[in-house]
Amino acid sequence: MIVVGVDGSDAGMEAACWAAREAGLRGVPLRIANAIPAWACSTAQQGAYTKVAAWMRDGAAAVLGAATERVLAQAPRVPVDTAILAGDPRPALVEAAVDADLLVVGNHGLGGFRGLLLGSVAYGVAGHAPCDVVVVREVPSAPRPEIVVGIDGSPACAKVLDFAFAEAALRGTALRAVHAYSSLDAGGGLAPLPDDFDDEKAEVRMVREALAGRRERYPDVKVVEEVVRGHPVDVLGQASANADLLVIGSQGAGEFRGLVFGSVCQAMLQHATCPMVVVRVPAPPG
Repeated sequence: MIVVGVDGSDAGMEAACWAAREAGLRGVPLRIANAIPAWACSTAQQGAYTKVAAWMRDGAAAVLGAATERVLAQAPRVPVDTAILAGDPRPALVEAAVDADLLVVGNHGLGGFRGLLLGSVAYGVAGHAPCDVVVVREVPSAPRPEIVVGIDGSPACAKVLDFAFAEAALRGTALRAVHAYSSLDAGGGLAPLPDDFDDEKAEVRMVREALAGRRERYPDVKVVEEVVRGHPVDVLGQASANADLLVIGSQGAGEFRGLVFGSVCQAMLQHATCPMVVVRVPAPPG
């Protein structure tokens, strides 16, 4: 199952359409959800807020109805149901995604997410959801025949690559594996590097080793390796400009060492120019 949060905004509608297409590719049902305050969910409301609560429920139903109509027009064979969630959309969506394969949200919010921009809803669910999270841009990009995956050399990178290869195979598209690195030096009391040490060759070798087994499992996926000296945010941002999807992990080491969710991921959520998948990976030990 795929769960998508909608709120009446353009970004929410684009997220619903993206989620419907993905559900069609995977052959799974889609649940469209909208969050309203918990007190407004009760039909037993009495007093001054009775009409306000009813208005909120009607508004949520209208948002869900409009999203469902748009989704079914694009993916009529996808089984769709809807849900009105109670409370703050961040924990509500996280809870709703307990049994989901993917949770999809837009990069901006209005309506039930009023006042909650990317830094709260998208960050909140991407950092805490029990499944992988997709953030869809408000303005859809033209389809591009390539998926970009960020590789950082950490053990957790395996889950990111597994997702990216499976998605590329599902879509029948190429996969660009991007690794950003900085030059090594012998500062901080470390022993000098050998004179013939080539840091670029070492990084290329790491990338090829990470890809090796997956190339065999997915022989039909065309893979392009891109090893670039630079900051991962800059490098991945440029790569996403030509991608249909960017895949990145929520934790990592290597170039991401010490950067928990909130640095590279947060920057890419802000600056990626295509839909972005945040793959849930275990935090590094310690």
